[in-house]
Amino acid sequence: MTKTCILIGAPIDTGQRRAGCLMGPAAYRVAGLAQAIIDTGNRADDWGDLSMPALRPASCANPAVHSLAETVGWTEALAGAGERAMAAGFPIFLGGDHSLSLGSVAGVAAHAAAAGRPLFVLWLDAHSDYHTPLTTASGNLHGTPVAYIAGRPGFDAFPPFPAPVAPERICLYGIRSVDGPEHAGLVETDATICDMRALDERGIVAPLREFLDRVRAEDGLLHVSLDVDFLDPGIAPAVGTTVPGGITFREAHLVMELLHESGLVTSLDLVELNPFLDERGRTAKLMVDLVGSLMGRKVFDRPTRSFG
Repeated sequence: MTKTCILIGAPIDTGQRRAGCLMGPAAYRVAGLAQAIIDTGNRADDWGDLSMPALRPASCANPAVHSLAETVGWTEALAGAGERAMAAGFPIFLGGDHSLSLGSVAGVAAHAAAAGRPLFVLWLDAHSDYHTPLTTASGNLHGTPVAYIAGRPGFDAFPPFPAPVAPERICLYGIRSVDGPEHAGLVETDATICDMRALDERGIVAPLREFLDRVRAEDGLLHVSLDVDFLDPGIAPAVGTTVPGGITFREAHLVMELLHESGLVTSLDLVELNPFLDERGRTAKLMVDLVGSLMGRKVFDRPTRSFG
């Protein structure tokens, strides 16, 4: 089935302190994202970059938190754009740091609630991003989106999340860096935790298929949030939060191919690309290639696994 992919740029740098992520949307375009989508037989409609709205005062009891008003503004802008894009096609949000997902998933969740369908979230990341504004020691709000999505308290400065996603509908896949407060919160939930040890022991395929089977059984919408640091820094250096031991080139493409074959993905984040740290566009090109695999490009055609 042909998709209309809607590209939404979000040049966000406020969720962390290392400058450069605001160049991400332009880097994806230069690396040929739209053409990669078209080459798979799908359509690409570029809505351009969002702008930060006028800021309102915002405060947090944690003095470490920085750029709160800016992050709230981006969240509101992305939520509105995301809900509109879901009604028009398959949104692909181009970041920007991972605080982008505070807004992108809010917009997707609002659409899912209006459609009467459950939302599932697949978090492809080295980090769990389960801090709240009250627990983060760094004050970097790119480490908080999953907590916001799950409805954890502590987000008083933000718009109420439109329809919190039940933890059992969240899969953290490929994580390998979790802070103490995040771990304490996660062990009390039913979130699916596929850390790198679990993937080393069980393999890449089985845990992902199990999660996709749950999405299918509930007729859910599936949002995928792909952080550059999901990948091993040896193949994807353009990220400010490198963690060794990540997903390999072939494993990453296999994940994307399985997602395509499932037919379940309805929206996508591409986040944390910092072109200033890249090597001749190497990471941007890899991320574009992964989108190509997600949209259906294969080395050669082969029968699709039956899910019946």
